[in-house]
Formats: sequence, structure tokens, C-alpha cells
Amino acid sequence: MTTWLALDIGDKRIGLAAGNDAARLARPLRVLTRRSKNEDFEAIARAMQDVGADELLAGLPLNMDDSEGPQAKSARKYAERLRRRLDVPLRFQDERLTSFVADQILSRRATQKARRQPNDAIAAAAILQSFLDQLPPQE
Repeated sequence: MTTWLALDIGDKRIGLAAGNDAARLARPLRVLTRRSKNEDFEAIARAMQDVGADELLAGLPLNMDDSEGPQAKSARKYAERLRRRLDVPLRFQDERLTSFVADQILSRRATQKARRQPNDAIAAAAILQSFLDQLPPQE
């Protein structure tokens, strides 16, 4: 069984989610407010340890024509640095439209306060769920 920690890497926040290939169900964990790379990397390492993650999965915000714009390049660079620091396997997952999915989920919440919360962890879960749904069936 492989357990993944998924990242929705933004300029100000990083959404975290976890899931594994046995249950094939992603769950949002939390949102990290970015501080410094060292603090961020330490927090992500702790999250990996907390959930027993074997691998990282980073969302890659590709353009609709499949090209990598500035945000995708920035996310790739950040994730690659993190992979080297933590010495763990890293995969990327197209994250187009996951923020839309996260916003749709949040819009179903009853209170205004809940709807104003950052959707980054939910977006990370949507990224991971998309990845898990693409895995071949287990025997």
C-alpha cells in the first residue's frame, strides 16, 4: 500500500491532503500559510510522518493547452526542492479545475464563515482524488 501526501502549492498557502491506493479516497488535512521554505518543508515533513505518507503528489496548474505557465513552473520548482530535501518520491498531477471543484464543495456549506475559509486543502484532496481515480484496478 502506498500513501500519498498531496500538495496544492500556492503563493500564500499550501493545501494538504492524504490518501492511499488501498482505500482510494482522498481527505483534506489542513492549510499551511507559507512562511519560509525551511518552515514549510518542516511542516510538510511532519504531515508526511503524521499520515505515514510514502510519496508526495504535487498539483501542477497547467494551462488549458497543456503548457506550463509561470504558476506551473513555480509549483514544479518548489516541489522538486521539497523532494530533494525530504528524499521521497514525487509525482505531479494536473490540477486544472480542482479549485473550481473545491469552491463547489465549499459553496454547499451552510454558513458564510465556512464559505470564506481557504479551499486549498479541499483542492489538494481533489488533486489526489483525481490521481487515485486514474490508478489501475488492484488485484
